[in-house]
Amino acid sequence: MSDEIDIERFARHIVLREIGGPGQQALSKAHAVLIGAGGLGAPAALYLAAAGIGRLTLIDPDHVSLDNLQRQILFRTQDVGLSKAETGAKALIALNPGTAVTAVTAALDAPNAQSLLEGADLVLDGCDNFETRFAVNAASRALGIPLISGAVGRWDGQVSLFNASADAPCYRCWVPEVPPDAETCARVGIVGALTGVIGSMMALEAIKHICSAGETLDGRIFLLDALGVDSRTVKLAKDPACPVCSR
Repeated sequence: MSDEIDIERFARHIVLREIGGPGQQALSKAHAVLIGAGGLGAPAALYLAAAGIGRLTLIDPDHVSLDNLQRQILFRTQDVGLSKAETGAKALIALNPGTAVTAVTAALDAPNAQSLLEGADLVLDGCDNFETRFAVNAASRALGIPLISGAVGRWDGQVSLFNASADAPCYRCWVPEVPPDAETCARVGIVGALTGVIGSMMALEAIKHICSAGETLDGRIFLLDALGVDSRTVKLAKDPACPVCSR
């Protein structure tokens, strides 16, 4: 918040009592890592960059495909075949040159997860496989970095905040093992607009957490049934038998 350009850009934040100048300063100093620049990561990244977050790291080894464009609004038709992380970074910098964006084209896995997340203030996970989700959760727990997790399938979505404190539940408390009936969007389908809703909620939770505004989803999970126009929030308990946070 050092010049008039910033004040003008973030004027709608600054007038909010819950954000104001101090909250905007906190955003400008924050570093968020996004796992996946796809259906969830794209809207989350766009809104965080627009909100004035200081640093974003995009981690995604994939390339843009034509069927991504139904929901992954960070990309355009001419981006097909290009790196999601690198192309997404360019789009975010064009949106807000004040946000420093780092593109990581390597796949996150258990061996490299901690090195990729180290130094972040917040992790947002919108990836599409449980192996990566488990690795992200274990690393964020070990490093003490709060984790915002989002997931979608067909017409349903969910968002939660894990690892916000040592006493908070982690992702493995909610999903201890890979579900035997785990499905992929490629097989069962996904409504494109739903990824926008859940991805935007992930960004909203990030902004609230960084600015210490209102109630977050710490220890709770928000479940959305978009087809039935219904939602509910469920409390999560720490699992004493959790393979990650009960050790």
